Amino acid sequence: MFTYTRKANYYETDKMGIIHHSNYIRWMEEARIEFMDQLGFGYAKVEELGIVSPVAGITINYKHPVRFGDIVDINVKISRYSGVVQEISYEITNRTTGLLAATATSKHCYMKDGTVINLKHVLPELDSIFSASFHADSD
Repeated sequence: MFTYTRKANYYETDKMGIIHHSNYIRWMEEARIEFMDQLGFGYAKVEELGIVSPVAGITINYKHPVRFGDIVDINVKISRYSGVVQEISYEITNRTTGLLAATATSKHCYMKDGTVINLKHVLPELDSIFSASFHADSD
């Protein structure tokens, strides 16, 4: 598991003074990109190889609000991985209040030249990294 920490910005708030729900998805992407960097095979490197990873689905459950200035910790882990489909789980905790702000998942595939690929065959180095991370968090 990897933890990404960030501060909630004023421009991310809505009329009610809480972080607008759409920003959680942006935070998840920030955390996912940093997670890949920490794994040693960043998304920029993947794209340099002509591979992209579209988001195939998002689920999010909001629990408690986050407000401007609050610090959040986003715990990121691979919750499902097959070489073709990857699901990443997120727990967003408001460090300022100690409350769980949201739980979420994002589902991804990997594509090259417009075709879904199996990382086991096309990019075995990244497949090994993802597999090791998935199995480490599954234990």
